[in-house]
Amino acid sequence: MTGAIPTVEAVTAAKHQTTTRMSAGHVIVKSLEAHGVRRVHIVPGESFLDVLDGLHDSSIETIVCRHEGGAAYMAEADGKLQPLPGVAMVTRGPGAANAHVGLHTAWQDSTAVVLFVGLIPFEHREKEAFQEFDPKQWFSSGAKRVMVLDRPARASEVVAEAMFAAAAGRPGPVVVGLPEDIIREQIEGTIHPYIPVASGGMTVEDWKSLRRALLESERPLFVFGGNDWTHAGAREFTRWLEEHELPAAAEWRCEGTVPFDSPSYVGPLGYGRPNFSNRLLSDTDLIVFVGTVPGDVITSGFTSRQNWDQRNFIVTIDPDLRGRSGPLSHQIVAKPDVFVRDLVRMDLEIKDSWRAWTRELRTYQENFSRLPNPEPSTGPAQMDTLMANLVPQLPYDAMVTFGAGEHTNWAHRYFPTRGYAAMISARNGSMGYSIPAAVAASLQYPGRMVVSIAGDGEFLMNGQELATATQYGVTPLVIVMDNQEYGTIRTHQEHSYPDRVSGTQLRNPDFAKLAEAYGGIGIRVETDAEVPGAVAEALRVVEHGKQFALIHLITEQRKKAF
Repeated sequence: MTGAIPTVEAVTAAKHQTTTRMSAGHVIVKSLEAHGVRRVHIVPGESFLDVLDGLHDSSIETIVCRHEGGAAYMAEADGKLQPLPGVAMVTRGPGAANAHVGLHTAWQDSTAVVLFVGLIPFEHREKEAFQEFDPKQWFSSGAKRVMVLDRPARASEVVAEAMFAAAAGRPGPVVVGLPEDIIREQIEGTIHPYIPVASGGMTVEDWKSLRRALLESERPLFVFGGNDWTHAGAREFTRWLEEHELPAAAEWRCEGTVPFDSPSYVGPLGYGRPNFSNRLLSDTDLIVFVGTVPGDVITSGFTSRQNWDQRNFIVTIDPDLRGRSGPLSHQIVAKPDVFVRDLVRMDLEIKDSWRAWTRELRTYQENFSRLPNPEPSTGPAQMDTLMANLVPQLPYDAMVTFGAGEHTNWAHRYFPTRGYAAMISARNGSMGYSIPAAVAASLQYPGRMVVSIAGDGEFLMNGQELATATQYGVTPLVIVMDNQEYGTIRTHQEHSYPDRVSGTQLRNPDFAKLAEAYGGIGIRVETDAEVPGAVAEALRVVEHGKQFALIHLITEQRKKAF
């Protein structure tokens, strides 16, 4: 496998074809191949053995994971990294329950994912058979569609419908139940063609309204987000913004679509945002949201940008505008790339007020993201020192993955994201995401530097997927910030219940030794003076391309937020 991202054109080239008779499980695999799927993430189960057998001779790479939550996270990250839905396969009952966390992530992050779940035999239903559960009852509130293959002849059609449903409109998760007896049935191997996904676009009135609003604005702001972009669309969007000297801010954990070092990039709008960005939503007289909506995090819990006298244009393919709060001046129903295709035809005369506004915001962002002093202190290890030593040595196209916790603040502030999907994270605040996402990114981009920043609590939720990394030869650089606590919760605790620490403290293993047990190189760092050497050694290991490296950075506890 090359790890190359399949193009949309290649996917739509899948044609109706008929082969010899085969099992429905094998037809499912053939259908995924026809849709351009390169990789599936699984934890095996006896309920979908026939699909596993079909994968044996398939061009699809089967990534065997160590936990269904890890498999689902990898599929979700894969859905962010490419134009196709990510694919995971797990077994019934406990396996499905473990994978549910990835579905919630895909739902809140608007990521196209298809989860195949092996089920009990059709004839055993309603008898409380071993590991029996009702997939529609379990998943219907958190998935776009839940389908169960009850007729073997529809195997390929169900795959096509699932891939379509996951990607159409606002992307999200789809669940497909596979009864183990149904998938063993022999059928005609007819492959259902790919179902095209509508991408919308600007109408003439949309285009004129947006142009008029921009020309009337003195302090406009673009806010970009979501996972529905392409690399080409993001580059064109950035070029147009820079040509018109217009500012753009990032939705929480969507940094990179407009690069970190672009003169138009003015910072993130998420938790831990810089102080200057708190006033952006009130100071601007026009916001154009592209690929996202003014939701909970952007609006600080639905408190800012709620005045209906303010002007908001929202560009999203979701006509229901799920998650939106505050004023809506105009909705443009379009996926980001199609919107950008039409936007770049809009040549506007640059206003002096735009230029001054953008430069002011950019100066704030540059000051906020300026690296700390790389010289170590005489005390305990610090994340500031690590980032100051790491960032200047990163290749231009380095990627970062992380889950949830205060350790993520250093990535948001300092990591140089340059390009769409350079930052892969979970916008539902899901812990345990960092390592599976790093494995998925490393598989998708072999040879590219992937850095994963994890907290000690978060790492132990899915750190075992480093065994998967070793099994498939991928070599991310992992940083585990160990402050012996669930730091984010401790911060909230100190705010609401000062000096009453309860339920947040941890006693951790030696993560460096654990990394070595998983087949990587572990480097334990206790003092700040050790940081520069540890960073240099970890980069040397990873660049050699034989093993992953893990820096176990033992830091002091913080009582206050970053």
